[in-house]
Amino acid sequence: MAFHLCSSPSTLFHDRQPVCNSLPSPRKPGFRSFTHSFKPSPLPPQCKRLLQISHVSVQDPIPQETQNASGPDDASANFQDGKSGSSSKGYIWVNPRSPRASRLRQRSYDARYNSLAKVAESLNSCNPTEEDVAEVLSSLGEKVLEQDAVVVLNNAVNAETALLALSYFQQRLKSSREVILYNVTIKVCRKCRDFDRAEKLFEEMLERGIKPDNFTFSTMITCARMCSLPNKAVEWFEKMPNFGCNPDDVTYSAMIDAYGRAGNIDMALSLYDRARTEKWRIDPVTFSTLIKMYGVAGNFDGCLNVYEEMKALGVKPNLVTYNTLLDAMGRAKRPWQAKIIYKEMNNNGFSPNWATYASLLRAYGRARYGEDALRVYKEMKEKGMELNVNLCNTLLAVCANVGYVEEAVEIFEDMKNSETSKPDSWSFSSLITIYSCSGKVSDAEAMLNEMLEAGYEPNIFVLTSLVQCYGKAQRTDDVVRTFHRLLELDISPDERFCGCLLNVMTQTPKEELTKLNDCLEKASSKLGHVVKLLVEEQGSDEDFRKQASELFDSTGVDVRKAYCNCLIDLCVNLNLLQRACQLLELGLALEIYTDIHSRSPTQWSLHLKGLSLGAALTALHVWINDLSKALESGEELPPLLGINTGHGKHKYSDKGLAVVFVSHLKELNAPFHEAPDKVGWFLTTKVAAQSWLESRNLSELVAA
Repeated sequence: MAFHLCSSPSTLFHDRQPVCNSLPSPRKPGFRSFTHSFKPSPLPPQCKRLLQISHVSVQDPIPQETQNASGPDDASANFQDGKSGSSSKGYIWVNPRSPRASRLRQRSYDARYNSLAKVAESLNSCNPTEEDVAEVLSSLGEKVLEQDAVVVLNNAVNAETALLALSYFQQRLKSSREVILYNVTIKVCRKCRDFDRAEKLFEEMLERGIKPDNFTFSTMITCARMCSLPNKAVEWFEKMPNFGCNPDDVTYSAMIDAYGRAGNIDMALSLYDRARTEKWRIDPVTFSTLIKMYGVAGNFDGCLNVYEEMKALGVKPNLVTYNTLLDAMGRAKRPWQAKIIYKEMNNNGFSPNWATYASLLRAYGRARYGEDALRVYKEMKEKGMELNVNLCNTLLAVCANVGYVEEAVEIFEDMKNSETSKPDSWSFSSLITIYSCSGKVSDAEAMLNEMLEAGYEPNIFVLTSLVQCYGKAQRTDDVVRTFHRLLELDISPDERFCGCLLNVMTQTPKEELTKLNDCLEKASSKLGHVVKLLVEEQGSDEDFRKQASELFDSTGVDVRKAYCNCLIDLCVNLNLLQRACQLLELGLALEIYTDIHSRSPTQWSLHLKGLSLGAALTALHVWINDLSKALESGEELPPLLGINTGHGKHKYSDKGLAVVFVSHLKELNAPFHEAPDKVGWFLTTKVAAQSWLESRNLSELVAA
């Protein structure tokens, strides 16, 4: 009888078919003959691995050379019924550690597979000519088997020589399933990221009358993805029905990524919804694309939901996933969530790369997390990572926003010493802004000269910073000179430049305001006219209100509050309290100021955060008058009254509102005191407020 030694097949394609080597077992003397059918227990994993053989999808028989019969010592037992040439067959287990197992492996298809893999290696390194390719493949013999051709092509990684090998095999084979040869050759193109060759192979298939199958299309689609050609992936996916091919779950999942990258968000999300319902397997790359899609759409909660779904499904995020999520949280201005995600990434064993640090820097930069941004910068320097100009400028902008002068100078010097990140006009602009905000006029001027020497003309941001710098130093003539320089450079003053000029006027002595207002009228006629009405105390209250209202209506929403703050400050400086109150009332009516007042049964509050000093003092004056009127009308005051100034410093003031209000409330003899457990709050009780308001009203009556 003959026994068969079978081993576990290795996988080359989707289908799996075992190939067995036939081992005839001779009769040994001394054994009783009988017929016995034997089926072994399942092999342990180690044995399966040792006895594993390769297979292909084509079911042609293994050549006789690979099926040589074994000698008498190759069987551990022999059972016969006394009749020679018995046709009974069975299976025996062979100890994988025995010498006989080693000899069997050498005669198995594993040995054949290894030799074919070596042929593929030679094919990868040979010259891409028909002669050289033929010489390499001649080692397969005259009668080339289709399985051998498939194995060689499947192990190839050189698209040029693979195409020549395909032609060589086609000339020598009469294949029943030639599509497999094309499929493995297209796989080689995918490995080489050569989509053009893959498309040419597909066209050749059609010319030869070979019908592509699902594997052909899935390979073309993944090739397009790997070549960063999402539109091509979509094109090939949509071709499948024309050839009678139906996508499987894996292909559908890949198309979520392809549609997302191609910009067809609706289709990508539709497939994603279907994937969740039908429980398709989605890879980390596709999840990363989904996160990016939600981020671009501004749905940052959607980014986090996808991330949580990914983890719930047991799909492990990769570094690209984390970087995409960090970038989304940066654009969402959620640095605290970026910190949490970064910590998770480290805990899961991922080391940050350049893209990780770049996403963190942008996240911290947008949120003005100065210390965190500088920590990332130092870590990158320690690891020898070079920052590009954009990231350096992000750091400089953070330093400008939070007042890190020394750190900004260090970064700027690093840029000058770098070979790849030399300072550009934005870099110089940031340094000039930092020096200007710090009142360092000479340093700002020196940086401007260095900028000119580097070949950069000052832009409107640089000139705006210089105007602010000279204004802070009360160098009015230099402010005027800078304005004229702006005009000489043919730069149109924008609303922010005009706002800066207006702010400078709030810091300028009254006798020099006319010089600056001449510049302001040239930059913005409406703003200049309103300021002129204040400086020269012209026009009626009704006319002033009309002109101010027209100004705000024609001004961008992002600068209205700054304009209104500065105009009220100017009124306070000029002792025009009535005009200041008019402007505050107009600001409330136009919703330039919102939520200044709040009332509850237990507390009435005045919220001054975001107001300039003059606007805050004006709002306090109006609020106190409103409290007096309420008291006079018999309205009951709540148990608690509060003033919230916030605890930060104002952009254009060396002191925060809280510091100024401590002294101002003392001057008014107001009973408001700083709350020890609520920073920036001044509180008083109903009894104390009522007593103070009554005595204040009495004093005003006596004075009248």
